[in-house]
Amino acid sequence: MTIIKKIIDWIDVRVGIRDVAAKELTGYLLPRNINAWYSMGSILLCAFALQVVSGMLLLIYYVPDADKAFKSVTAIMNDVPYGWLIRMCHAVGSNMMMLALLLHMLSVLFMGSYKKPRELNWVSGFMLLTLVQAISLTGYLLPWSQLSFWATTVATNSASAIPVVGPYLVEFLRGSQLVGPPTLGRFFALHVAVIPAGIVALIGAHIFLLKRTGVSTPPFGLKETANQWQGDSYRYEGHPGGIPFFPNYALEDLRSIAIYLACFLAVVFFDPYLFFPRDAFIPANPFVTPAHIKPEWYFLANYQTLKIFPNELIGLSLQGAAMTFLALLPFVDRGSERHPLKRPLFMTCAVGGVLLWIGLSIWGHLS
Repeated sequence: MTIIKKIIDWIDVRVGIRDVAAKELTGYLLPRNINAWYSMGSILLCAFALQVVSGMLLLIYYVPDADKAFKSVTAIMNDVPYGWLIRMCHAVGSNMMMLALLLHMLSVLFMGSYKKPRELNWVSGFMLLTLVQAISLTGYLLPWSQLSFWATTVATNSASAIPVVGPYLVEFLRGSQLVGPPTLGRFFALHVAVIPAGIVALIGAHIFLLKRTGVSTPPFGLKETANQWQGDSYRYEGHPGGIPFFPNYALEDLRSIAIYLACFLAVVFFDPYLFFPRDAFIPANPFVTPAHIKPEWYFLANYQTLKIFPNELIGLSLQGAAMTFLALLPFVDRGSERHPLKRPLFMTCAVGGVLLWIGLSIWGHLS
């Protein structure tokens, strides 16, 4: 302990680490009625860190070549010590991270935490959702299996429905007329370099915005639940008399992360192939089209929407309109009330939208 204290003292003399800790940990106050849903951000940081670490370990043995990709993944699963564990953690982690991200956005939605002055927090979070979907889509192709090959073919082909630029956009995404080695190279670069850099930058921006605006007070258990922010000048939402982040809420964060990891490891060890259909274990064959190729569960609603409409352009337009509406929600919903039960129109639309998405996903899974 004496050595550790000397090291801390040495650092403190040079950068004032104790002042930083006092300000950002014990001196950082949160609302007294804060709930466990506020831990979803910490869970997502943990999940993203796991994805980065497991992805870096996979890169040691993975070969981004159309002739060797599937064999390298097979070798990771069968020959590399604990390679199966690393790959399963990466595959399961991508699905679990997407689930945590959706739950985080739903909690923000229902607690009205996107309202003024936190519009940019919501927009940056929505952009993160889009990039996480993109990194999941690009990573889907890398094993170069029948599932990944044909799922990518279907996904990229949907862009051809866009008037005028559609065919050029498809060729740009694939790097050629058809999904092939150039597509694998492009998706690999996007998956391991371009999109992760964008995610890291957006996470930094999201945390910066959170720190500048302050943590929003949950609307539950309060007599006055309207948005208290007034005027057009900057104001930090502090919480005098609140609870310190450390150690009070840090323990809540750790508990939530522990629950997440317990669920994550339960899937990895007890049902690791939950997210692996049979075609995921067959090497890609451009000349054999599988009977039923479906995307990951979080794309099933999009997949089913395209199947419902005979014209793909209509399906894409509806999805684009829905995504644009969600992205701009803080600028549309400008009311001051934040409690969901005091916003009947919002509750009807929000619950209806969630049920519609779940219904389309189930329909897409069963169809």
